[in-house]
Amino acid sequence: MEFEFDHELYYSRLLYTQIQMDYGVKVRELSGDQTLTRRQIDETQIIVTTPEKWDIITRKSGDRTYTQLVKLLIIDEIHLLHDNRGPVLESIVVRTMRQIETTKEHIRLVGLSATLPNYEDVALFLRVDPKKGLFHFDNSYRPVALYQQYIGITVKKPLQRFQLMNDLCYEKVMSFAGKHQVLIFVHSRKETSKTARAIRDAALANDTLSRFLKEESASREILHTHTDLVKSNDLKDLLPYGFAIHHAGMTKVDRQLVEDLFADGHIQVLVSTTTLAWGVNLPTHCVIIKGTQIYNPEKGAWTELSPLDVMQMLGRAGRPQFDSERTGIIITGQIVLGTVQNAREACNWLGYTYLYVRMLRNPTLYGLAADAPTRDITLEERRADLIHSAATILDKNNLVKYDRKSGYFQVTDLGRIASYYYITHGTISTYNEHLKPMMGDIELCRLFSLSEEFKYVTVRQDEKMELAKLLERVPIPIKESLEEPSAKINVLLQAYISQLKLEGLSLTSDMVFITQSAGRLMRAIFEIVLKRGWAQLAEKALNLCKMVSKRMWSVQTPLRQFHGAR
Repeated sequence: MEFEFDHELYYSRLLYTQIQMDYGVKVRELSGDQTLTRRQIDETQIIVTTPEKWDIITRKSGDRTYTQLVKLLIIDEIHLLHDNRGPVLESIVVRTMRQIETTKEHIRLVGLSATLPNYEDVALFLRVDPKKGLFHFDNSYRPVALYQQYIGITVKKPLQRFQLMNDLCYEKVMSFAGKHQVLIFVHSRKETSKTARAIRDAALANDTLSRFLKEESASREILHTHTDLVKSNDLKDLLPYGFAIHHAGMTKVDRQLVEDLFADGHIQVLVSTTTLAWGVNLPTHCVIIKGTQIYNPEKGAWTELSPLDVMQMLGRAGRPQFDSERTGIIITGQIVLGTVQNAREACNWLGYTYLYVRMLRNPTLYGLAADAPTRDITLEERRADLIHSAATILDKNNLVKYDRKSGYFQVTDLGRIASYYYITHGTISTYNEHLKPMMGDIELCRLFSLSEEFKYVTVRQDEKMELAKLLERVPIPIKESLEEPSAKINVLLQAYISQLKLEGLSLTSDMVFITQSAGRLMRAIFEIVLKRGWAQLAEKALNLCKMVSKRMWSVQTPLRQFHGAR
C-alpha cells in the first residue's frame, strides 16, 4: 500500500495503470471519492491512498478489513512530517508499529523523499537499521547539475518591490528566450496571471515577443488552435503568445492542456503556484522562484518558504535527456482504539512519534532547556506535561473523561463520534455550544458553516457579486452578511446541493474544499443529535445528510439523482 498526497492522486493514476500493464498486479485508489468493497480489497495487491483517508479507516476500532492485509507500507513525500499534515503521518506510523508489536505480524515500512536534510531523524522515527535500510543520495547523484542563483531585493515599498520583481523576472526570462523553457513559481493564484501578463507586456513594449515564438512556427499555430478550447479567460489571453498559467483553481481540462503543451515544448514561459512542484513531473531548463514569503493563516503573518519547499521547486529544473546542466533562480484517534487507556500509556505512545525524536535532537526548538535530554534521558517529564495538557482539553470538550489523580481516560460517546468522523475538538466545542433541540434547517446550516475545518475560508472582494447572486437562488435563508465567511460557506454548501454552476474559479475551488468535508460533518451532527435523543432534530439532520450526499433537495424529484436528469 502506498500513500500519495491528494493533489498527486490524479497523476498517480497514470503510474499505477502502467504498473498493472507491466506486472499484472491490481492497483486501486482509495480516497474521499473512491471506496472499496471487501471483494475489491481481496482482488487488490496495491492500494494508493492519502494519509488522511488511511488515518480515518485505521482509527475505526471495528474496521480491520484493510489493516490486517497490509504487509508493506510506502510513504511518499515523507518530509511532509514537518508540514501541518505531519501529525497524521506520525499517528499512522505509530499505530502501525503498535500493531506490529501487538500482533507479532511484520509490516515493512518504507519512507521516500527527494528533499530530506534530516534523513537520520526520520530513519530513527521509522526504526530503520542505518546499516541496512538507510539510503541517502546527495547532489553528486543528480543526472543534471543544478546551478543556483539568489537575487536579493532591498526595496521595502510593496508596489516598487512588485515592479522590481517583475523586471527581474523579465530580464531572466529573456536570457533564456528562444533557447529554453522557463517555469516561474509564485505563491497565489492571482499572482500567476499578473506575473505572466507583466512579462508578456514587457516583451511587447520592448518588441522582443518574437524571441519566444517565431512568426511561422508550428508552436504558434498549435497554441492558436488550442486557445479556443480553454475555459480560463486569463489563460485564453496568454496562450497565443507562448505564455501560460497553472493553479488549482483552474479546471482539470485546462490544467491538463497546459501540462501537455508545456511538456511538448510549445509553451515557453509557464507561471504556476506550487501545484507543479508537488507530484507533477514537468521538468524544464530554468526555474525561477518569485519571492520566498508566503502568507501563513495560522500565524496571521508572512513567513519564509521552508528549505524543503524551495528544493522541491528547484527540482523541476533539468531534463536528463536534453540538458547537461540546469538553472534555479530564487528572487527572494488513539483512545477510541483502546491503545491508550491512561496517561502512562499515552506517554509511552508519544515515545514512538517523530515529535519525540525531534525533541531529543533539538530540545530548545520545542521549548526545552538545552540540557533537558541530559537530565531526563527519555524526556518523560515533558511527555507527561504534553499528555496532561491534551487530556485536559479533551476532557473540557467532553471527548474523554480524565481522572487527574489516577491518570485514566474513559472515552465518551462524543469522543467516539469525533474520532470516527475525524472531527477536531474545536468543531466539537462549537457543536456543543450551539446545538439546541428546537433548531431548524436555517440553524443547522449555520452551525455547519461555523466548523473549525473552514476557519481559513475568507471572502474575497471579487467574489461578493457572484455570492450575492447565489444568495438569491439558494432555498434556505442566510441571516449573516456576505462579509462573514460563515455566510459564504453556507451559500456554497447550498449551491452544491442545488447543482448550481459557478463562474469564479476561486469560488469553485472553495466549494470543492467545503463539500469534501460536508458529508462527514453533517453525519457527525446527526450522530450527536441522535445520542442526545432529540428525534425531530435528528430527522432534520439526517435529511440534510442525504441532500448533501445526493446533491438534491428533499422537495425535488428523485430522478434528479440520475446523471443528466433535470
